[in-house]
Amino acid sequence: MLATLGGRQAATLVPRFAAWVEGLGAVGPLVFILGYAVATVAFIPGSVLTLAAGAIFGVVKGTLLTLAGATLGACAAFLVARYLARSAIERRIANNPRFVAIDRAVGREGFKIVALLRLSPIFPFNLLNYALGLTRVRFLDYFAASAAMLPGTLLYVYYGAAAGSLASAVGGRTEKGTGDWIVLGLGLLATVAVTTYVTRLAGRAVRQEIEQEDPHV
Repeated sequence: MLATLGGRQAATLVPRFAAWVEGLGAVGPLVFILGYAVATVAFIPGSVLTLAAGAIFGVVKGTLLTLAGATLGACAAFLVARYLARSAIERRIANNPRFVAIDRAVGREGFKIVALLRLSPIFPFNLLNYALGLTRVRFLDYFAASAAMLPGTLLYVYYGAAAGSLASAVGGRTEKGTGDWIVLGLGLLATVAVTTYVTRLAGRAVRQEIEQEDPHV
């Protein structure tokens, strides 16, 4: 509870952090990755940072930097749960039948289940990182499954890039033509459509896997 409360309070600093990163120049990307990792460990919602990545760095670079930061933070939280704060995390997820079923499924097919959870999380992202540290999944499988965060990351980064372009246009700092805006809009629609489709498929698959372990979940 304290970690969540502290994370919410710290989240108010995220816009200032993003603005600071934007002004750092060449070291900005490294600072962004480290800041995103720290935010993940501290239960600070990463959505605002992900949107900021699109506005600051663009779609491709923003996606890569966000994935790097999220993966680094997720791995750090996983290791903390597994080796340093096991009892505290266990109390947080105690008496959750869905987690018990996930633990069994992960023990059977670690990489597959973690990847599905990344595509369609039934736990909040930050809590899931810690929770998976208590399961029997191998660290290498957990790390490799981080690639499944790509669709959701791309969607938020694209939103951020689109919002950044719109803000620039309103401020008179861009010379985008009609064709550029059409491409941007179509790209955003396609990203939303693909991400929604993949998320639904993953959600259905992970529910089937969990129900195999516990039909009452």
